[in-house]
Amino acid sequence: MPLFAVTRAYSATFDPAKPLEQADWTAAFMDTLEAEDFVRLAGPLAGAGEALIVVRAESADGVERRLAADPWTANGILVTRRIAERTLRIGEVV
Repeated sequence: MPLFAVTRAYSATFDPAKPLEQADWTAAFMDTLEAEDFVRLAGPLAGAGEALIVVRAESADGVERRLAADPWTANGILVTRRIAERTLRIGEVV
């Protein structure tokens, strides 16, 4: 199954002065995606105002549909900027 790199930007509702765990943040959604082997790695990009998520999915549309259920998508904190299929040349995403 293809790998996709997803960049998601924090909106103006996100307060960088507060801890990452804000605005009704819950790890349950992302933990579920990881348990399902959809999310392979995820986390904020230091100083970028963005998060990077690497996922395995059939298509970019499938990625977008899955992330639409993210509570931070619903409340407008994260906005998907780019979904790009990746060919891994060095290393591995298990």
